[in-house]
Amino acid sequence: MVGLVSPSGPPRPDRVARGIELLSGWGLEVRAGRHVFDRSGYLAGHDGDRLSDLNEAFEDPEIRAVVCTRGGYGAQRIVDGLRLASPKHLVGFSDITALQLAVWRRTGWASVHGPGGAWFDDRLPASSAESLRAALFTSGPLRSYLSDDEETSAVTVPGPTVSGVLLGGNLSMLASTAGTVDMPSFAGAIMVLEDVGEAPYRVDRMLTHLRRAGAFEGVAGVAVGQFTDCVGAGPTVVDVLRSCLGGLGVPVLGGLRIGHGVGQETVVLGARAELDTTVGCLTSRADQSFD
Repeated sequence: MVGLVSPSGPPRPDRVARGIELLSGWGLEVRAGRHVFDRSGYLAGHDGDRLSDLNEAFEDPEIRAVVCTRGGYGAQRIVDGLRLASPKHLVGFSDITALQLAVWRRTGWASVHGPGGAWFDDRLPASSAESLRAALFTSGPLRSYLSDDEETSAVTVPGPTVSGVLLGGNLSMLASTAGTVDMPSFAGAIMVLEDVGEAPYRVDRMLTHLRRAGAFEGVAGVAVGQFTDCVGAGPTVVDVLRSCLGGLGVPVLGGLRIGHGVGQETVVLGARAELDTTVGCLTSRADQSFD
């Protein structure tokens, strides 16, 4: 059984219906939180209600995975009240990065960085569904390969194959978490980054802030996913990523279909991972599954 919650922005009911159809087709029973479709401005209902749904899902012994409908904004408003009763998959990305960082810092549990329960058929083909299913149902390796079609493929900095725990997610949420109790150490880790709708100068500002905050100290490597619709005057987002990441002295692999773009692939945060710039592959492994 999976619990369906909306900790951040309000989802579209038709997309949630499509997501439930997909999960049910995999043999999963879906239990929706009471406030999944609530709306309060740009939030999926009031803070207390969103937090209640989230905690009830984590405390329900029948629920094996907590699937967030979507990102948007709002997770940071409730993260301090998160109660983590027993290990479960926490599935989502974007704003959900704030919750996934908290889960890792407080418990060391792995979480699933992939599409949420509000399914977008126009950008999530069958390969995206299979990638998410593999993360939930197998403990085998998940591989994401460099795609020349992805803009960030030009960010790659060759280097030796490195391994470490895979941590990170949405760049905006990482920058917003720096300085809080939920910001992890990336020493010895592989950092994965993605974002959407951020002008290049804002990407520069966030990466610079993370560098000044010490987030890149001791990092083993960087995996760069999709920076979707990150456009603006002046340098491109690729220029910015090259400038900010190219001098770290570690391998950087770009062009990964991780993030908000078409063909999104799922990775497991908090799991052991390997970054190979020669082959152009990021591999992560789930430690727990429904099998």
